[in-house]
Amino acid sequence: MKPILTGLAAVVVGGALLSAPSGLFRKTEKASYASERTVNFVRPGLRIQVARVEAAADGTVRAVFQLSDPRGLPLDREGIVTPGVIGTSFVLARIPADSDQYVAYTTRTQTSTINGKAALQAAADTGGRYERLAEGQYAYTFGTKLPAGFDRTATHSVLIYSNRNLTEFDLGVNYFDTVYSWVPAGGAVVKTRDIVRTATCNKCHTEIGFHGGARRSVEGCVMCHTPQTTDPDTGNTVDLPQMIHKIHMGRELPSNAAGGKYCIIGNANTEHCYDKVEFIAGARECVTCHDTRLTGANRPAQAQAHLTKPSRAACGSCHDNVNFATGENHVDLPQPNDSRCANCHIPQGESEFDASIAGAHVTPERAPSLPGVRFEIVSVEDGVAGRRPRVTFTLKNKAGESIAPADMTSLSLILAGPASDYSSYVSESARTAADAGGGRYTHTFAASIPATASGSFTIGMEGYRNATLLAGTRRELTVRDAGLNVTRTFATGGGAVEARRQVVAVQKCNACHEFLSLHGSNRNQIEQCVLCHNPNQTDAARRPAARNPAESVNFASMIHRIHSGNLQTREFSIFGFGNVEHNYNQAGYPGIRQQCDSCHVNNSQQLPLDNGLLPVQDPRGYLTTPGPESAACTGCHASRSAAAHVSINSNAIGESCATCHGSSSQFSVDRVHAR
Repeated sequence: MKPILTGLAAVVVGGALLSAPSGLFRKTEKASYASERTVNFVRPGLRIQVARVEAAADGTVRAVFQLSDPRGLPLDREGIVTPGVIGTSFVLARIPADSDQYVAYTTRTQTSTINGKAALQAAADTGGRYERLAEGQYAYTFGTKLPAGFDRTATHSVLIYSNRNLTEFDLGVNYFDTVYSWVPAGGAVVKTRDIVRTATCNKCHTEIGFHGGARRSVEGCVMCHTPQTTDPDTGNTVDLPQMIHKIHMGRELPSNAAGGKYCIIGNANTEHCYDKVEFIAGARECVTCHDTRLTGANRPAQAQAHLTKPSRAACGSCHDNVNFATGENHVDLPQPNDSRCANCHIPQGESEFDASIAGAHVTPERAPSLPGVRFEIVSVEDGVAGRRPRVTFTLKNKAGESIAPADMTSLSLILAGPASDYSSYVSESARTAADAGGGRYTHTFAASIPATASGSFTIGMEGYRNATLLAGTRRELTVRDAGLNVTRTFATGGGAVEARRQVVAVQKCNACHEFLSLHGSNRNQIEQCVLCHNPNQTDAARRPAARNPAESVNFASMIHRIHSGNLQTREFSIFGFGNVEHNYNQAGYPGIRQQCDSCHVNNSQQLPLDNGLLPVQDPRGYLTTPGPESAACTGCHASRSAAAHVSINSNAIGESCATCHGSSSQFSVDRVHAR
């Protein structure tokens, strides 16, 4: 047959000449940077599509599935016709009529080598057999048979998790999993378990991949992590809602806070303890995982299950100091079963902090009943070199009513510049701002813009006022009602305004943090953070002399080091307000660190960086005044050898990082971080 050319390079597959299409792989995948010849020969990637599953009258289950590359071309399971042996494992489970959770047919008895106890666990099938039906198409007959009289009307599901080893081609191990559901009696699948989607977990975790990397979906996790599965070493259930709640509660889990440890013993007796975990969104923020804000096809079918179906198991996994049998820490009300949970714990009540599920989990600082604070910088006058800028602003609550500056508990204006790369700042209280009428107020800075200043400067606004919630009740509390930061950039010489480059976006921060709020709720927008966290800034003013030298708090260096905390090869602490030490050596990043665009926008991680950026003052670093590129990269790559590498490739003239690590270079940032 005549070959059909559809790209730059081609390979013969099944008699047809096929090419490697552009854009097939993400820039975070190693295959995106492989040569066309390698891609066309290896055809990296892995996909599985289940065609059908059959359950015979004697309980024999047979699944027919297709192995393919991302383009849909068939792959050989044994790695003979196409490179890379493909390992596949199968789990078979059902959702009984009287349950909302799966019960696995494929199980094992796991005996602890620590205490000798045994426990039943959902597991992959054993003793099955494969048939090759066609190119890339296979049938798997389970070694496990369905029991006599199994419910043919129940939802049944098969999980296939798989791996394809391409390490010999420097393409790593490719993973994939998929779940296929059907009703043996025929008809549509109606009953599902669809509470939290994989995409929601991946907002923080980038790409979940547990138990060696092959389990990559929540849809698959729920088939094994069921109430029937227990860790024999600790006696803890690994039922998904209970386990995940406890893990994410971490140090806030009552039993952990009381000095206990929540641990699971995994493969090879590896202990996984979660008593130091901090859920950065906040323990009350159920919506971070149970995201009821999702719409359309992205919204799970049971997105509101946590609101409509409270249970002792799910709720008690976070509130593990509650004794439902005796009523301890449950207003002395025993709860022998789940039948009456929803009587008191309705989805939404009439007020915040009530017994309703939504109400009980309101984060005080974001309570809807707070009056709110809204900032606006109306104008900046005298914003020229050598002059004291005069700022006109408004303060309003969320109802649009004016707030007097003196009624704010804290109100500050920050002047920083130049915007090309902030080098200094000054913060002044604006609580005594003059009333300019019409709800407007003016503050004239006591500090002047430097006489030698050029380019653009920025003024940022921050503050809060204390508010009382549940006034007059036994649960009355005072919280900080903070405003969203606003900034205004202006040209000091009357020319065009030059805004600071945008490196990260707060929306990306809030994918994990839900609502990023630091320094006593004052700082909540990246544009405000960078006014102070400039290349010249250290914690010298707060650090005790005995702990010198000072630590850099340059934004790029600091954020990289915090998010790489448990990988840092040197002690990393910052001293903050009140000379309080904040140590980040145990901080963990829940996602994949090398995927820079989890935080970065506008390809700002690429080299070279903008010209004219300042060197960073880093007294505790191996390099005490690294260039901006060196400082950013050694924030994560913090070893002595990495510092030596950047030292060799930079000097008083500048940095040569982009020679090797530029966006089109062999060792570009994206390429060396690809997986």
